Amino acid sequence: MRELLEEKYGHFFEEKLIEEINFHGIFKKVPKDFPMINIGDTLTHIPLVIEGAIKVMGDDGNDNEYLLYYLETGDSCSMSMTCCIGNRKSQIKALAELDTKIIMIPVQKMEEWLVKYRTWRTFVFDSYDIRLKEMLSAIDALVFHNTEERIYQYLRDKAMVLHTPELSITHYQIANDLNTSRVVVSRLMKKLSLDGKIETNRNQVKVLDFTK
Repeated sequence: MRELLEEKYGHFFEEKLIEEINFHGIFKKVPKDFPMINIGDTLTHIPLVIEGAIKVMGDDGNDNEYLLYYLETGDSCSMSMTCCIGNRKSQIKALAELDTKIIMIPVQKMEEWLVKYRTWRTFVFDSYDIRLKEMLSAIDALVFHNTEERIYQYLRDKAMVLHTPELSITHYQIANDLNTSRVVVSRLMKKLSLDGKIETNRNQVKVLDFTK
């Protein structure tokens, strides 16, 4: 675990913080599609993503889920931090988008390091800032963009997270992530295909203008 920490965070965290994370952190390998956090869970640790990607979902209170943001290598989950510090139940659902490696940090250490290490404070505050901007962007898309634009942006974002233009995904999955209907998704996917923005096959989508 020490080598992974130094590779991903050695340029940012001071040596003593790396040592503490290595000592107190719990290394886990999480398979693709594994549910990591459910709404209502009691959270005692926050994740540092060493490799892979995690999809973070919200719930509208009527059992309808929607995509909030993705966590990638080097990220942590600010909403998990908030729940841990406030001793509140989880308000999010998270599952591995890819086979993922994470280090779980005890919440007690997270709070202690906020005082003890400048680079940890910067990391935590940056995490809040990044996630807030992503959620504001999601709200902007929901309020000001039509569903076709939201679907196309969703596909581009997913391609960037997975580092490939070719996605294995169903219309149902897209509809679930965007909190819309499968019928609407199917109709607009056909339009995006006719417009030359994507190519579709059975449960396969290729984003045509994707650049890594």
